[in-house]
Amino acid sequence: MEFSLSEKIIKDLMFLWATIDPIGTLALFAALTANFTAKRRRHTALKAILYSGAILLSSILVGQILLTYMGIQLISLQLSGAIILFLFGIQMVFGNSSPDSTAKEPEHDIAVFPLAIPAIATPGGIMAVIILTDNQVFDIQTQFCTAGVLIGILTITYCFMLLATPIMKVIGKNGAAILVKLMGMVLAALSIEIIMNVLEIPEWVNSISN
Repeated sequence: MEFSLSEKIIKDLMFLWATIDPIGTLALFAALTANFTAKRRRHTALKAILYSGAILLSSILVGQILLTYMGIQLISLQLSGAIILFLFGIQMVFGNSSPDSTAKEPEHDIAVFPLAIPAIATPGGIMAVIILTDNQVFDIQTQFCTAGVLIGILTITYCFMLLATPIMKVIGKNGAAILVKLMGMVLAALSIEIIMNVLEIPEWVNSISN
């Protein structure tokens, strides 16, 4: 089924919004940067957007070639990303992942992990940009439009992250500590959902029960 350019843009917008999830990124960013100054929070947000943008835009340029050359299937990318997300979620729930402990790890740049990867440049997001810019399906003009949609969503994500400062003023450190635990549970649950969908476990269970 062929789409007009405007329909393709709307489709890309919905697909990329769902896989990048700016609102979910805001919640995670607010939890992890609760102990940061406003200046450091803005700097971290900008770095996270630049890193994730570089990853996602690079996926448009060389993603298909790289995966084909290395013999990596998209399902493997999804599963590995889900496992990483699960481990990080467990660390947030049971580990010492409070805002204070994050601030005491100078060698750990949260702008890279977990913000740029896998929160913003999610495995689903990387897969999405590769599929939505398939060289065998879409011409250069259409791929540029998809890249423009991606940049627009990253810009919105950055603006959302800037709202973390007023949010922290409202909930305080205790609220932020609770938010860290809640987000850890959400990330763990999301990773399990990704694995189940990739492996089609619900369909497999239904086939056995029938």
